[in-house]
Amino acid sequence: MRIVALVPGGIGDQILFFPTLDDLKRSYPNAHIDVVVEPRAKDAYRVSKAVHSTIVFDFKERNSLADLGNLLGVIREREYDIALSLGQRWTVGLLLWLTGIPNRVGYAGSAGKTFLTSAVPLKQNQYAAQMYHDLLQGLDIHTPTPELALSVPAKDLEWADGERKRLGLQSSGYVLIHGGSSQLAKSKGIDKIYPVASWKGIIQDFDRRQPDLPIVLVQGPEDAAFVAALQETSPKLKVTTPADIGKLAAMIAGASLMLCTDSAPMHLAVAVKTYTLALFGPTDPKKLLPESNRFIGIKSLTGKMADISPQTVLEKVWSS
Repeated sequence: MRIVALVPGGIGDQILFFPTLDDLKRSYPNAHIDVVVEPRAKDAYRVSKAVHSTIVFDFKERNSLADLGNLLGVIREREYDIALSLGQRWTVGLLLWLTGIPNRVGYAGSAGKTFLTSAVPLKQNQYAAQMYHDLLQGLDIHTPTPELALSVPAKDLEWADGERKRLGLQSSGYVLIHGGSSQLAKSKGIDKIYPVASWKGIIQDFDRRQPDLPIVLVQGPEDAAFVAALQETSPKLKVTTPADIGKLAAMIAGASLMLCTDSAPMHLAVAVKTYTLALFGPTDPKKLLPESNRFIGIKSLTGKMADISPQTVLEKVWSS
């Protein structure tokens, strides 16, 4: 049995798809499962236990016939038995039909539904991991959606142990702050940035109430200015720079509390079950967080991240 899943989107979208992949593997334990993903999301599968290999394809670009032809050739060569598609463009449906894969599952209402062998109702007003998992109904799999779970490589766990020792965290809990956002979100005008001044207010309150509680900032490739600005507030702030998603997940797993915006690290925190407070601007927390008192979404009443007051966040922190 060979299965391929076409999963457009960033790292967060891939992590939300992990429960679907895990259930596929449970239903077809001997299956060889591959995923087609955008270049920016390939790293997510470092922490997946279900996927054999990734095929890189940039869904968000306007692909030429040559690009589509190359992907078609790769998929046809591997002779898959089942294809799952999250994409709703007609070109994706046509491509799957041209592959000759006998079982092609996607969403009803998509532009490419004509080319599918099974179309599942698209229910967008639910947690995204459940929405993705609904695709398995097209394979007559009707199990409940599993919780998000990761398989972090042992060498990444070892790195995190060493990193905590370097930061002086080995004998205590810590608060982890991830406040960055990708340049892609910025370029699309998606409001996922919480102002530095507001983060400073939160950090100052921690310093006043819990002066011995370490606060660690996560610095990604695009976060240098953000981290530098916060370090001006408190010289006690510690900084970690995980090189990949496995190491980041391992650092999140060791934290007592994760403070973050709507981002891929938020989904990692859910998967490793770290208590999380996540800030949301225009997006809906109910679609991106599971129902749980461990994962709290703080939604801006205006839809603007800047309008979430530090006091609103701190009330959630100290009441938990």
